Amino acid sequence: MSYKKIDDNILRQIVLILLIGIIGFMIFFNLRYFTPGVLGAITLYILFRNTYFRLTEKRRWKKSLASIFLMVVTLIVIALPLWLIIEVMIPQISSLLANKQIIIEKYNAVKAFIASKPVLNRINLSEEAVMRTLGKITAYFPGILNSVAEIFVNIFTALFILYFMQVNSRGMEKRVRLFIPFSDENTHTLWEETKMMVRSNALGIPILALCQGLVAVLGYWIFGVDNFVMWGLITGAASMVPAVGTMIVWIPICIVQFATGHIANGIWLTLYCLVVVGGIDNVLRFTILKKIGDIHPLITVFGVILGLKLFGIMGLIFGPLFMSYFILLIQVYRIEFGRRSEARAARTEMEEHQAEAKEKGLP
Repeated sequence: MSYKKIDDNILRQIVLILLIGIIGFMIFFNLRYFTPGVLGAITLYILFRNTYFRLTEKRRWKKSLASIFLMVVTLIVIALPLWLIIEVMIPQISSLLANKQIIIEKYNAVKAFIASKPVLNRINLSEEAVMRTLGKITAYFPGILNSVAEIFVNIFTALFILYFMQVNSRGMEKRVRLFIPFSDENTHTLWEETKMMVRSNALGIPILALCQGLVAVLGYWIFGVDNFVMWGLITGAASMVPAVGTMIVWIPICIVQFATGHIANGIWLTLYCLVVVGGIDNVLRFTILKKIGDIHPLITVFGVILGLKLFGIMGLIFGPLFMSYFILLIQVYRIEFGRRSEARAARTEMEEHQAEAKEKGLP
């Protein structure tokens, strides 16, 4: 019995692919700490690509100068929210924590209010339960501090990589194109989808958070919420939380208003948050955000959950992108190979008809 010998060329390809996969996995595994930085560099490159080419090719700026200019712009945009947190949030949080008596009074009022309601009285607000919850929250503080340090490291990693990506942009894009095993049409589709998703998440999410935060600050100020600026900024940040969003902040605030006897303010604030703070999300998605990039809400919600688990804060951008890529690659597969299968089936059917006609003596 004779066995067909495997082609040596195929064996060499298999060995080479395995080596590439093993070495690639080792590199990624040992440098995974810098993954958000790499993803950040890709994001910034896509956002600044047209501006960079305009500066270097139309206005004749030096490549290095244009790249450094865009890096400075990025640092300014990042520095402004940090300055706002340091100058506004920290003093207000310190002031709130210093007034322990006010915190205790509001806690007791909320506890009595919830105990008097038929459904809410099932919530356990005993001192033991509260202390357990606080213990779980404080357990995250070291992780938060590590995350802050990781964010700063990855910001500089992103800018460092971005510089070399921009300086070598044209050559890099040509090399990347050589490794994409799709037709020009599908490659163009992938690129347009990537640009849309990155713009939609990198620009859309901050715009949505800023608008909801400002609207919340206004509502909290009008209806007498203490430390309204701090709670408004926290509400804006909560808009990035999947599914629940800003409700995770304004619902407890409204409960405190009811519990402390401010019934009218509580009613109006609840309506304001439902209609205005919650409604502005839909308004922006159908106006500004739709122009930036029209993304299905389910892709955004599940993509953010996936992305935060995989990539941390950069997952807000690349989680939905991964979800979109999954759907898009299925479509590309159908276009790339489905048409060939359909064409092959049609050709086979035609050959069968010709053979049948030949047997019957038909022309």
